[in-house]
Amino acid sequence: MSRPSESPSAMGQLIVTLDLEKLEENLFRGNSPQIGWQRVFGGQVIAQALMAAQRTVPADRFVHSLHAYFMRPGDPAVPIVFQVERIRDGSSFATRRVVAVQHGKAIFSMSASFQIEEPGYDHQISMPPVTLPEKLMGEKEFKELFLAQAPAVVRKYWSHERPIEIRPVSLVHYLTKDKLEPRQDIWVRTVGEVPADRHYQAAVLAYLSDMTLLDTSLYAHGTSIFDPDLQVASLDHAMWFHRPHAFDDWLLYTQDSPSSSGARGMTRGSLYTRSGSLIASVAQEGLIRKRAND
Repeated sequence: MSRPSESPSAMGQLIVTLDLEKLEENLFRGNSPQIGWQRVFGGQVIAQALMAAQRTVPADRFVHSLHAYFMRPGDPAVPIVFQVERIRDGSSFATRRVVAVQHGKAIFSMSASFQIEEPGYDHQISMPPVTLPEKLMGEKEFKELFLAQAPAVVRKYWSHERPIEIRPVSLVHYLTKDKLEPRQDIWVRTVGEVPADRHYQAAVLAYLSDMTLLDTSLYAHGTSIFDPDLQVASLDHAMWFHRPHAFDDWLLYTQDSPSSSGARGMTRGSLYTRSGSLIASVAQEGLIRKRAND
C-alpha cells in the first residue's frame, strides 16, 4: 500500500507559491497558501511580483531595487494574476513594471530595476552590536511563555508554521504598553532550504522584508498591530539589494521609525549577515488608523 504524500514544509510551500504558472508571454498566475488568513500577506505579493518580473529579464541581470504600492487587500481564496510590462532593456539595466490583479481589479503594482554585475566603489554602514541569536529565546519557548494569555488574534498569528523564524533581541514590547523608542533589532532565518538560485533568493529576501516593520512604527505609541482598535496595512514598500546572499545562517534585521503622522507610520530597515555584510535596505510606509468608535 502506498504511503500518503507528506505535506510540504512551510518553506517548501513558499517555494511552490513562488513558482508561478506562465499563462502567456508576460502574464503569470500565482496562488496563496490556504492557512486561514483573511488577506494575502504583503511579503508574498512582493515576492511573487518579483518572480514574475525576473522571468522576463536576461539571465545575467539581477534585481537591485524595487518600489511597490499596495492598493487593495489580496484575497487568498483566488489566484493572483501578474501582468509584466517590459519598460526598458538597456545595455546594463532592465526595467519592469508589474501589476497584480484579482477580481478584475489591481491590488498591487511594482516597478523593479535589474542590472548586470559590475565592479565599483564599495562601502557600507556598520552593523550595530547586538546579542547573538543563540543567546535569545527561540519561538518555541516564546510561545510557551507568552501566548497562553495573549489575545486570540495573536495566538492565531503565532500558531501556524512559518517559513521564517524570528528572534527579537528585546521582548519588552510584548510585556508592556509603555511608549518605547521606535526601533528594534530582530534576527531572522529561513526554516528550510532555499534553492541555490539568485532569483529565488531575492524573492525570499523580499518576502521576509515585509515582516515586523509596522510593529516598529507603533512602539512609540504603546500599541501593536494586534490592537483591535487599529486598522493597519502596508501602503508602499521599497527595497534595495546591495549584495547577493545565500540563506545559510541568521540575518539581522535592524529597524527604526523616523516618523508617524497623518494615520501613517514610516519605517526603515537594514538586513545584515552575521558577519556584518549589509545585503539589503528597506523602507515602508503603513496605515495605522484608529478605528471609528461605534
